[in-house]
Amino acid sequence: MGDVAVGARSGHDGEEHRGRPVDAADPATDDAVTSGSDSAADERTQPGDDGPGDSAPKQKTQRSFWKELPILIGIALVLALLIKTFLVQAFSIPSDSMQNTLQQGDRVLVDKLTPWFGSEPERGEVVVFHDPSKWLAGEPTADPNAVQTFLSWIGLMPSAEEKDLIKRVIGVGGDTVECKGTGPVKVNGKALSESSYVYPGNTPCTVDDIGGQFKVKVPEGYIWVMGDHRQNSRDSRYNQDDKYHGMVPVDEVVGRAIVKAWPINRWGTLPVPDTFDQDLSTRSAASTALSVAPQGLALVGAVPLVLWRRRRIAPADPR
Repeated sequence: MGDVAVGARSGHDGEEHRGRPVDAADPATDDAVTSGSDSAADERTQPGDDGPGDSAPKQKTQRSFWKELPILIGIALVLALLIKTFLVQAFSIPSDSMQNTLQQGDRVLVDKLTPWFGSEPERGEVVVFHDPSKWLAGEPTADPNAVQTFLSWIGLMPSAEEKDLIKRVIGVGGDTVECKGTGPVKVNGKALSESSYVYPGNTPCTVDDIGGQFKVKVPEGYIWVMGDHRQNSRDSRYNQDDKYHGMVPVDEVVGRAIVKAWPINRWGTLPVPDTFDQDLSTRSAASTALSVAPQGLALVGAVPLVLWRRRRIAPADPR
């Protein structure tokens, strides 16, 4: 019954209030309005409220790992393709022609960057190059599975469709390379000491009549290559009847093999042997003498000029 009475009284007060003008200075009225405003403001500024009065920045939710994984894989594939195209590519050794430097099944990393800056193959380097003129004719072609095809596409394995070879550079443009008897191999008349890399038991030169004995002049823009397993390598010596006469165009060189990367127990670099540190240039004796004693030759040439000049300025004989 008390509840009913309070409700009646409240309703009556409300009618009286609506029936008379509201005094702007009425403290009760001001308090009521203020209380209502404060309450609304409090409701609008509650933490986590997304109402129109909320000015706090929203916290972004972090993507799950599984949503980011495809993006990471895509970035990795793009980087792998760029590395394969411009920097380094892996190649597999398919034969024994480079033993014991490289064994069949080894994986090597090939530097593809320096050729972009105009670097050309140098004597003693191990290089990978495209088949210049059907050197691999008759060789079986591998039939890779889907995984091998994908790995070759991103550069972790060589492409089965590419016909590539790997040999050591013996001569470059302008060199004269020759083999007589069992050796040694000579470049511009200077013998190479090849015991550090030629297969044990092999002779530097092969005694046969199909290419093992030769003397060739390497044209500019070409290289002459030979395998380290001399008696088991079909290299420049045995392709002299092709259109390049056994030479490999520099444009066909993919890059220099710099590291044996696999298997792990065979990891190591592929440096240029010490025998190629000697002066193997094609300079003549006259040019060598000029570089050794240029001052002496200059003096000899200046003597006639000095004598001629002294004769012209000498005073006339008085009479």
